Amino acid sequence: EHEDTDLLLQPLPEGQNYGAAAADGTPCPAASVSRNSPAKRDCLVVAVLCFGNLINFIDWFIVPGILLDIQKYFGVSDGETGLLQTVFTLCYMLAAPIFGYLGDRYNRKIILGAGIFFWSGVTLGSSFITESHYRIFVLSRGLVGIGSASYSTIAPTIIADLFEEGKRTTVLSIFYIFIPVGSGCGYMLAAGMAKSTGDWHWAFRVTPCMGGLALLLLILLVPHRIQRRTAAHRALSISGTIRIADEKPDVHRTAKTTWCQDVGSLAKNCSFVCSSLGLTAMAFITGALGMWMPLFLHRAQVVQGIVPPCLRESCNSSNSLIFGGITIVTGILGIIAGAEAARRLRKINTKADPLICATSMFISALCLYIALMVAQTNILSTFIFIAFGELFLSVNWAVVTDILLYVVPPRRQSTAIALQILVSHLLGDAGSPYLIGVISNAVQAKNIPSLQWSFRSMQYSFIICAFVGVFGGGFFLLTSFYIEEDRKEAQR
Repeated sequence: EHEDTDLLLQPLPEGQNYGAAAADGTPCPAASVSRNSPAKRDCLVVAVLCFGNLINFIDWFIVPGILLDIQKYFGVSDGETGLLQTVFTLCYMLAAPIFGYLGDRYNRKIILGAGIFFWSGVTLGSSFITESHYRIFVLSRGLVGIGSASYSTIAPTIIADLFEEGKRTTVLSIFYIFIPVGSGCGYMLAAGMAKSTGDWHWAFRVTPCMGGLALLLLILLVPHRIQRRTAAHRALSISGTIRIADEKPDVHRTAKTTWCQDVGSLAKNCSFVCSSLGLTAMAFITGALGMWMPLFLHRAQVVQGIVPPCLRESCNSSNSLIFGGITIVTGILGIIAGAEAARRLRKINTKADPLICATSMFISALCLYIALMVAQTNILSTFIFIAFGELFLSVNWAVVTDILLYVVPPRRQSTAIALQILVSHLLGDAGSPYLIGVISNAVQAKNIPSLQWSFRSMQYSFIICAFVGVFGGGFFLLTSFYIEEDRKEAQR
């Protein structure tokens, strides 16, 4: 049964009156509805979704946190190591449209629960793979990506249905804070477990327990069905009325379009297309940084003589811990700053959101370029500029999603998010970790093997990220030319 036909009574923003109009136009008695209970329920739902998002991104970045150990354990090159994140992302992006289709038509709670159970189980199983089965380990990362796709595609649409536009940006900011927090915790958890146990496999045995808790909370605290908020629902909320259960005109108007029709409509939405390409540039950079930056920092320190080369059973994990901490702090500050800047500047300029994204991308690209250039001589300056690069990159996470949610009609939002995931990962972080590894291998192959060229090969391959950041800023600038018209069209 389609979710649009369920739970027709939607809680209204605090301070508005409750009432309903009968089918014949005569007013009905005002409904007596508790304001506190729905608000508490919505907060619990968001808390559960945020916890799931935390676990999701911890699982994403466990591998980069112990990349040195994994590379040595399986005896693979930079290019082969890059396959881990590439296969994960390819499976993630290919599964996203499927879950977007299902999320627009079937019960989202069941899909979320199945995804959490699946990726947690595969993560646990991957911790028992031996050194002679690297391909199976790569395959397991792909399966984890499929489970993660179900969550990243559907969870934001539930938040969009629970909150009006003003509050939605704030709540989405909270939700997306757990991207950098989870990413940083992934590095730190992996490095911490490898260091404390002396065996990197234990890093893959913690998050399945957290996933089991998230699944239990999802079952107990998230309603079985959450009403999809259509444009008509928003208009009714603004006027302070609720449609009674006997009135169902919107059900017929919001059902049924085919997936191809939805995709065709989205392809004509210039704001959606351009902002998705800007997000693709962000994904390219974050994928490359997330996979290779701790290893790059280690090689820079080796060249400077700060640390010795990794020759032991368990490699030095301090860079993963530091980079994880930087990711958490800059991610939280960046997302909060982006949401606050968007909230304030929207009152002045209706194009504020894409302009904020464009500016932050240009500054981030410059900071990353400087970080790469000073890495061989001053590691402290490298950490500082990497922190600023990640800070300005993080400004965009919640803002880009909010752009999608107000330029795309509500009944196409799951499909839109899924397509955005597909495009951004297909052209972004699906290929960037592997591309960086391949370029690094090619540079090393043309030069005499040495610690110096091991570092330089990674440095040269990373420079591409700075130029991709400039292109991303350009796409967000293009978005600003179309966003007002597309927003009005979505509201109509």
